[in-house]
Amino acid sequence: METFQEQYDRYCAAVEEALQNLFLRNKPYNRLQEAMRYSLLAGGKRVRPVMTMAFCEALGGEARRALSLGVALECVHTYSLIHDDLPCMDDDDLRRGRPTCHKVYGETMAVLAGDALQAEAFRLISIAQDLSAEQRIEAVLTLASSCGGDGMVAGQVLDVEGLAHDEASLRDLCLRKTGGLLAAAAHLGCIAAGASPEVRLQATDYAKHLGLAFQVRDDMLDIIADQEEFGKPIGSDREEGKQTFADLLGLEGCAALVAEETGLAKAAIAGFPDNGFLLELADRLADRRA
Repeated sequence: METFQEQYDRYCAAVEEALQNLFLRNKPYNRLQEAMRYSLLAGGKRVRPVMTMAFCEALGGEARRALSLGVALECVHTYSLIHDDLPCMDDDDLRRGRPTCHKVYGETMAVLAGDALQAEAFRLISIAQDLSAEQRIEAVLTLASSCGGDGMVAGQVLDVEGLAHDEASLRDLCLRKTGGLLAAAAHLGCIAAGASPEVRLQATDYAKHLGLAFQVRDDMLDIIADQEEFGKPIGSDREEGKQTFADLLGLEGCAALVAEETGLAKAAIAGFPDNGFLLELADRLADRRA
């Protein structure tokens, strides 16, 4: 029987192999593809595609059926990070311990790389060979809803416009910006497994609670983490004047909220027959240091 780490590594290996084979075409605009690959292959925990594959397997499906959906989701996540780092957004110089895309390729190419990655995500779903036409349509709707004008992008607006100033509005921001793609990860895994509507709601509930716990932990790490280990500047939220859960609740209050939301996430999938990996994933994300 696989350990948690062996299962995680198996998912990651499949994702990395698929990502390595993307955007290798020899074209006059190769610099665009270089910029896309620079950010897409920069490492990271690959939490979202791992969740997609894990939910599919936990619900009796084969992980390979969810791979294309997970890779598409990682393309969207990467596009969001490229744009998030731009001078007109968070103006960050480092991401995952190395210069951000716009620092290497310039702002214009970084914007275009993000644009292209978003479009490519939907192309990947549309040609997914292991899914039916109905499943592909469902997957497109799920991803578009989670990253569009009422999802991740809406969360980014709430963030950059400083519209989140109390716990309720911060929760709404997190539900859209961080929780949106995590909820999509869970839902996409359910789609690949052919899960029932009831099971999909439970999976989405898990992901939403996990997303809030993830963001609160991120706010804590922005204060307490080692910058080299964290991979990006420490204290940037405070320097930008952003209101965070750490400001509202303090570190002890944040730790309590992380524990509470992690518990709610685990409770949401308590009835799943094969939930061990997803339960441990929730605990590990709650204790992460980067």
